[in-house]
Amino acid sequence: MLDSLITSKTRLKLLIKFFSNPKNQGHLRGLADEFGDSTNAIRKELNNLTDAGLLIKVAEKNKIDYQANIDHPLFSNLQDIIRKYLGLDKLLATVLERMGDVNQVALVGDYARGVDSGKIEVQITGKELNADYLELLENKIESLIHKHVVFQIQNAITDPEALILFQNQD
Repeated sequence: MLDSLITSKTRLKLLIKFFSNPKNQGHLRGLADEFGDSTNAIRKELNNLTDAGLLIKVAEKNKIDYQANIDHPLFSNLQDIIRKYLGLDKLLATVLERMGDVNQVALVGDYARGVDSGKIEVQITGKELNADYLELLENKIESLIHKHVVFQIQNAITDPEALILFQNQD
């Protein structure tokens, strides 16, 4: 649905890259390689998003990295929209529904890095988690969000690029 609102596929990829996880950064050539797009198309959209104040430039040695401007007034709104587009809200609600005593739910892999690959990897920590439910849950969520989902029960979230979707406050 978001792709009908944002008609530029390159712009949508950039929004997913930078707003799914605010820690994500990228430079022109790296983004062109990652997306399989021309540097001109990427440059044009990076300039548009930077001019709008949604992205900021970070000069590092001889290259310019881009990242989401977390101080922009629309940052949290855009992040919510991107996460809903990816189906992370439905995924999280379904996991917390009947999984047991969940401590953390983290997005890892491609989507944590902002790559819309179609495979969502989720790590879950907690006590007495219902592993049988996870198997049923993968198919249920895949039909809801139309993306392949892989769950892993871990003792701790160790991926430095992990995006924490839920943290138990107890």
